[in-house]
Amino acid sequence: MTLTFPRIRAALAIVALGLLVSACGYNNIPTLEESAKAKWAEVQNQYQRRADLIPNLVNTVQGYAKQEKDVLTAVVEARAKATSVRIDASQLTDPEKLKQFQDAQSQLSGALGRLLAVSENYPDLKSNQNFLALQSQLEGTENRIAVSRRDYIEAARVYNTELKTFPGLLWAMTFFRGNKELAAFTANDAAQSPPQVKF
Repeated sequence: MTLTFPRIRAALAIVALGLLVSACGYNNIPTLEESAKAKWAEVQNQYQRRADLIPNLVNTVQGYAKQEKDVLTAVVEARAKATSVRIDASQLTDPEKLKQFQDAQSQLSGALGRLLAVSENYPDLKSNQNFLALQSQLEGTENRIAVSRRDYIEAARVYNTELKTFPGLLWAMTFFRGNKELAAFTANDAAQSPPQVKF
């Protein structure tokens, strides 16, 4: 078999196209999408960690502050709602689903804040080692939630930017037509308005 000029040119074109495809970021879109999904899994992991701490915290407070039944009930109900609103990676493109998830988690955060504020009225509770340990774990978990949310927001931003900019835009239009932008967390209503201070 002799190589003719058209065959050599075709072979070189195929090699050049292969190099172009590998060098131009064809793999960026799926790689960035998987990275964002992994970051989302960490967000859910941290929220689940918080939800797992709550029953012990409620039981500890209940032992000292039985008359705070309304606050305890609100925490238990908010936890139930927060754990029932789940978003898997395939739903990350739906901003409404993410808002529902965020709202449920915000309600739980508010209920926990009220529970911890009530504890100030009970010196024996505030000095209880179990309560102090749970409070410390909860504080650490809230920090982890903030970090994991920040990491997801950044991963979603990078992925969304890749879908809109060259050459990712070409790959998205050609090979990844079904890929949509990922929704990001936004500040909830409570975070946008300053708290009211009354004297």
